[in-house]
Amino acid sequence: MKVAVVGATGMVGTIILKVLEERNFPFTELYFVASERSIGTEVTFKNRAHKVIGLQEAVDLKPDLALFSAGGDTSLEWAPKFAENGTTVIDNSSAWRMDKTKKLIIPEINAGELTSEDKIIANPNCSTIQLLMALKPLHDKYTIKRVVVSTYQSITGTGVKAVQQLENEYRGAKGEMAYAYPIHKNALPQCDVFTENGYTKEEMKLTNETKKILGDDTVLVSATAIRIPVVGGHSESVNIQFENDFTEGDVRRILSDFPGVTVQDNPELNTYPMPIYAEGKDDVFVGRIRRDYSQPNTLNMWIVADNLRKGAATNAVQIAEYLVENKLV
Repeated sequence: MKVAVVGATGMVGTIILKVLEERNFPFTELYFVASERSIGTEVTFKNRAHKVIGLQEAVDLKPDLALFSAGGDTSLEWAPKFAENGTTVIDNSSAWRMDKTKKLIIPEINAGELTSEDKIIANPNCSTIQLLMALKPLHDKYTIKRVVVSTYQSITGTGVKAVQQLENEYRGAKGEMAYAYPIHKNALPQCDVFTENGYTKEEMKLTNETKKILGDDTVLVSATAIRIPVVGGHSESVNIQFENDFTEGDVRRILSDFPGVTVQDNPELNTYPMPIYAEGKDDVFVGRIRRDYSQPNTLNMWIVADNLRKGAATNAVQIAEYLVENKLV
């Protein structure tokens, strides 16, 4: 089992390597791959330094699996080259998510769709993953009509440059700006660029990816995505209207029984999910579960997850694990 991590020097790539080590992923060879400017540099894995190689060299090595986290343009150019050489690609970028010929996978929800013919597999957007981990079991039980979601997203979703901006602003130092405005002591109601309909790309990802993963175009999703000066993970305030009524106790039980979801919901003890405690963990945390009394069959809840772990790296590695366990690579 030969595995390539493409984008090994980046923020998500670093976490992918960490997750591979933590989960004892069964590989015989591991290739550390990055862009030309990083070739020859070193990354640390299992307390050893390893040389970074380029994309063409990695293609020629014919890995069984390639975990991509190197941006959409790189994925569009190089994922097909790996696939043509027999490699199964799991891609973290947005490049292939809405391609009708590619599957968009959250293992706990729809890994069963995968076959050995799937050579490019898309990892969903980080905010979509945590949203769907909570929505899917409730949709199966009550049938979702409409979702209104506001996200409060970590700067780590933008990358190292954003983390550096926050640190500079915190210290009062000048530096390169990842955002058009300061992020320290601020909230930016814009994640990604605006589209013609007035929504950002990030907001439309939540709408479109939800429909694709659930396999249900009747589910309506309205999203507002906000960037906040937090490092630990993304948070989401979610309002869900169902076809059928529910009890809050049943909702808690259904969510608690779903693999990868942890319910933290005890108002008497001020227990609820927060990114400062989700950081470094793989579960999706759900709390503030309560009925919306303004209209029938409607629920409010709060969802938090580490966007670099379950929102990216861990989900990709879980897909790889499924492929290996089911002999699809």
